[in-house]
Amino acid sequence: MVFQLTPEQEVIRDAVREFGEAEIRPVAAAYEDDQRYPADLLEAAAALDLVAPHVPEAYGGAGMDAISTLLVTEELWRADPGVGGSIAAADFGTGMLLEYGEEWMCETWLPKITAGETPIATGISEPAHGSNVAGMETRAEKSEARSASEQSGEAAEKDGDEWVIDGQKMWITNGTVADVAIVMAKTSPGDGHRGITAFLTPTDVDGYEATTITNKLGIEAQDTAEIVLDGLRVPDENVVGEVDRGFYQLMDFFGPARADVAAQATGVAQAALEEAIDYAGEREQFGGPIADFQAIGHTIAEMATNVEAARSLTYRAGAALESGDDALATKLASMAKLFASERAVEVTDDALQVHGGAGYVADHPVERFYRDARITKLYDGTSEIQKNIIADHLL
Repeated sequence: MVFQLTPEQEVIRDAVREFGEAEIRPVAAAYEDDQRYPADLLEAAAALDLVAPHVPEAYGGAGMDAISTLLVTEELWRADPGVGGSIAAADFGTGMLLEYGEEWMCETWLPKITAGETPIATGISEPAHGSNVAGMETRAEKSEARSASEQSGEAAEKDGDEWVIDGQKMWITNGTVADVAIVMAKTSPGDGHRGITAFLTPTDVDGYEATTITNKLGIEAQDTAEIVLDGLRVPDENVVGEVDRGFYQLMDFFGPARADVAAQATGVAQAALEEAIDYAGEREQFGGPIADFQAIGHTIAEMATNVEAARSLTYRAGAALESGDDALATKLASMAKLFASERAVEVTDDALQVHGGAGYVADHPVERFYRDARITKLYDGTSEIQKNIIADHLL
């Protein structure tokens, strides 16, 4: 079957593209150079319903379907993976809130996120535990009640209804710029993946300390942080979902997240392809444009084919997510992430090759796209992890 966007989806794509070309592209290099989070552009994007667009209208979102949401991410990354990617990543955790959070959590935080007032962070990875989520060492323990002589009144009644979290999280998107975070921690350390719980916490509290990671290869306008949790106290009511069920909640969360990474990879690959086409038409060698050389033409033909294949698989994953077929959605999301991220690295490398020496310096955005694309093979599950997931479904 030929996949075709609906007229409404085409309008969404065109609106995001217009915003990206008018507002993001002209300033992307400056944000990259300064390693500066684009808070002002986040608010501008929110005014157009481009921040957490899948969130229902009741919480300030646009209530977009899965494919439309992927279109927004793709176009934001096409504009620039650093700046546009920051806008796309502002919702990283909203899916878990919507699915498992209490109503007060959604009412308190989702309108602020969709309005561009703050992104949300989700603390999963640790210095020694990335793909092995079940091996995390961050611990959450119920606080012990203090004696009546140490406290009085209402505080005495609430003591013992808090969790105390200690540990360290690494590579956390939005860790220093988010006002709210979901923190994953072991509540039953001896039970492996069956002993993990999700906690919601404001970030301006004692026990939460985030430091920006500044020596990244790419996406330098995006905020990535190390988070130290030292005696972070979280009320029992701030458990997201059920105690010891956090791992299973994460598995539901990863499907849409991996499809989103596929859209990111497709977006940056599309941007690199367009730059290569433009440069091939402008650059002259041996008396004519290099676009006339068969080698260049074949390279661009392969690039374009890979981009279209990645896009098709990404949209199929989105359709599966929308259908509610969890098994199919999980498989296709991993397939899309694996294929699109691998091809994005190849396509951006080809684009740099088409530019020759000019592509190796920051005068052309392909240098930035080449560095930015590489992260899509790593986060939300490496390519190797995606292969494991796909093989499990097939075998």
